[in-house]
Amino acid sequence: QVRLVESGGGSVQPGGSLRLSCAVSPFSVYDMGWHRQSPGKQRELVAGISTEGNTAYADSVKGRFIISRGKSENTVYLQMNSLKPEDTAVYYCSIGTYAEGSYYANHAYWGQGAQVTVSS
Repeated sequence: QVRLVESGGGSVQPGGSLRLSCAVSPFSVYDMGWHRQSPGKQRELVAGISTEGNTAYADSVKGRFIISRGKSENTVYLQMNSLKPEDTAVYYCSIGTYAEGSYYANHAYWGQGAQVTVSS
C-alpha cells in the first residue's frame, strides 16, 4: 500500500519561510505535488513536479514557493518563502500526473496534511 508521509509546517510571521517534505513508501518515484485547503474553501493546487524535474506552480505562489526533489527521489519538498497570511492552510502532498505544464492529483493518494499558519 502506498503511503505519503508529510513533515514540516508550523507557524510563522508574514515574510517568513517554512519547508514541507513528503516521502513516499514503499520507495518509488512518481509525479508529485502539493495542494492546500483553508476553511470554507476548496482544495487548490500549489505546485507539482514531474519525475524529470519539470515544475508547475499556481500563480499565487510563483516566485515565492519552490518544489523540488531530494537526493532520495521518493521525497519531495516545498520551500515556502515570503509567506503571506493568505497562505494559511492545511497543505497536502499527492501522487499524480504532470502533463502539458500542469499537475493533476490522483485523488486516491494524499498525505496526512500539514498545518501552515502565517500570522503576526
